[in-house]
Amino acid sequence: MIDKLSYIKSFILLGFTILLSLDIAAQQDPQFTHYMYNTMTVNPGYAGQRDVLSVTGLYRTQWVGIDGAPKTLTFGVHTPLRNERIGLGLNVVSDQLGPSKETSVDGNFSYTIPLDLYGDLELSFGLKAGLHSLDTNWDHVVLRPGRETPQNLTLLSPTLGGGFYVHSQKWYIGLSVPNILNTDHYDDIQQSIAKERLHYFLIGGYVFDINENTKLKPAFLVKGVSGAPLIADLSMSALFNNKFTLGLAYRWDDSVSGMLGFQLSEGLLIGYSYDFTTTALNSYNSGTYEIMLRFELQELGKLLSPRFF
Repeated sequence: MIDKLSYIKSFILLGFTILLSLDIAAQQDPQFTHYMYNTMTVNPGYAGQRDVLSVTGLYRTQWVGIDGAPKTLTFGVHTPLRNERIGLGLNVVSDQLGPSKETSVDGNFSYTIPLDLYGDLELSFGLKAGLHSLDTNWDHVVLRPGRETPQNLTLLSPTLGGGFYVHSQKWYIGLSVPNILNTDHYDDIQQSIAKERLHYFLIGGYVFDINENTKLKPAFLVKGVSGAPLIADLSMSALFNNKFTLGLAYRWDDSVSGMLGFQLSEGLLIGYSYDFTTTALNSYNSGTYEIMLRFELQELGKLLSPRFF
């Protein structure tokens, strides 16, 4: 019989094989330091996996001090249905970059099947569909000498994506493509409109019980974009007494981050992070800030999920 470790290795190998087969351009989708609390944004298979109605809001302001730097607001809500095999979710992301504002609204659907070999091991398939809008406003933008002011645009396009998410009470791994359709994005380098390239996301994490009051969770997110280098986020978080979270994160060749989290009540979690830029941009900004809130509505007689993800 194949053991659990073999399953994990197989999924990781599959994910990296797909990611490394991509071509080597600029990042188009927004990025988050709290990616481990914002999983449905990149993988629809996560919808309903908290076992209760879960609502998460996150605000990120990047490279503070640089005019036109990204500002991102995301809101997500998801819940399992009564049979607990089906999960439904809604995700909204608003991303402001220079003269452009992009907004995505996606509905998420997941279906979970048990993998009976290990009791709590489950495989979730996810689909997401929605709309993406791009608005550009060049009225207050100072361009390089000799450049004509581009036309202000409002563009609307559909989105469609999918993914799978394998998890137990201790670990998870998932692979997803959030959008397989062509979508228009603003290219800050070229100061023009560019087509969306396919994004591939590989996520994973494992929870270690250090003692009865302390849990340790390493996690990762690897993103591949056609025409761009891989982007890797690595993190290590510790949960103390199910109340206080302390963590460190590293985004490859980009930044290091510190994270704090407080479980203010049984259903309310607040998180904060600060990113220190490790590139040449660190001379021109005072860092990146994120704040996250998660509210979970406990059903009468049902405990909240004990999982640390």
